[in-house]
Amino acid sequence: MIWRVLAAVGPWWWRRLLLTRLLGYEIHPTARIGLAWFYPRHLVMGPGARVGHLNVAVHLDEVRLGENATIGRSNWVTGFPSGTDSAHFRHQPERRSTLVVGAESAITKGHHLDCTSPIEIGSFVTVAGYRSELLTHSIDIEAGRQHSAPIRIGDRSFVGTGCLLLGGATLPERSVLAARSVLTEAFDEPLGLYGGQPARRLKDIPPDAGYLTRTRGFVD
Repeated sequence: MIWRVLAAVGPWWWRRLLLTRLLGYEIHPTARIGLAWFYPRHLVMGPGARVGHLNVAVHLDEVRLGENATIGRSNWVTGFPSGTDSAHFRHQPERRSTLVVGAESAITKGHHLDCTSPIEIGSFVTVAGYRSELLTHSIDIEAGRQHSAPIRIGDRSFVGTGCLLLGGATLPERSVLAARSVLTEAFDEPLGLYGGQPARRLKDIPPDAGYLTRTRGFVD
């Protein structure tokens, strides 16, 4: 516990040494973690990847951040790691508790990601604003047990502020989820604005829209 505290609050060169040597994390020399309690079982950070201050990541099998991917600040990333003795999720032996964030993508601040099953965020994606919830697990009422399913967000998509995404949901590539929407199912038609409670396809998005054609993740 003491070394974890040191790895969370000490100078970055020292923290990086502890994280790579003691935990076997794969952290590119240009990647960086702020003052955060960020301890999945395994962590991979590509070139330029960033984790900001006051993030918490616990009870996860793995977190992978692609090139220049960022997790802003004050996000809560949790899960239920595989290989435990708990009765929860025994009917899903292949389940893994993972978060994958593609190149040039950003999770802003104040969000909650429940990665009991995988959350896969593509490249050039923005999970924007505040207080969105991505919840991969819930109670299966008919079976009377906990159950989980992945959440997927396609490349070059945008999630507005205050959204709720539930297990099994997919936002297609080059699509937008409007603010305060509830995404409960797997859509597969790209280039759409999805919104509502529950969300449905509202209109088309032109393929030449500036957000969809940008060459870097940061939005001016």
